[in-house]
Amino acid sequence: MDFLKSLVENVTIWELLLIFFSRIIEVSMGTLRIILIGKGYRKQGVIISFFEVTLWVFVASRVITSLHEAPLKAIIYSLGFATGVYVGSKLEHRLAFGKVLIQAITPVESGGTIADVLRAQGIAVTLVDAHGKDSDRTVLMIYSNRKGKDEIIDQIQKLEAHAMVVSNDVTTLQGGYISSWRKFVK
Repeated sequence: MDFLKSLVENVTIWELLLIFFSRIIEVSMGTLRIILIGKGYRKQGVIISFFEVTLWVFVASRVITSLHEAPLKAIIYSLGFATGVYVGSKLEHRLAFGKVLIQAITPVESGGTIADVLRAQGIAVTLVDAHGKDSDRTVLMIYSNRKGKDEIIDQIQKLEAHAMVVSNDVTTLQGGYISSWRKFVK
């Protein structure tokens, strides 16, 4: 009973909530920073890092300086960290920074049709003749923003249910049919 009493003494619910939610924000910023820098968005990552570490200094010092008086702060701090990792990953998935290469391997008969439909939607598609195990194939190569990736894959699957679709993150992209907006953002 003394242990539980010592956990909650000298601490208010508001302070715990402030620690918890500040930690969620700070760790989410860290998650975004790492992903942005990994995808080549260095300027944005540097800006986020300034705010991230400023928040960390204030929150961590608040917890560390009073740890012996209120150990519950450390538990709340840790819960905020874990929740921040989850929130940051969900946020990054929703924002979907970067580019992807989508490759769809289709029967020759449907490859051109799929390319025409995607091109009509303003999506650049490169067709490559390929030879599979049992028959000739067409490989569609599509560079796209990650944000629209799922819609493109759904469109391909609707047009050819047996298409083999692979997508990979792209960190370097140069030449070809690329929006000038990407150069402005990076």
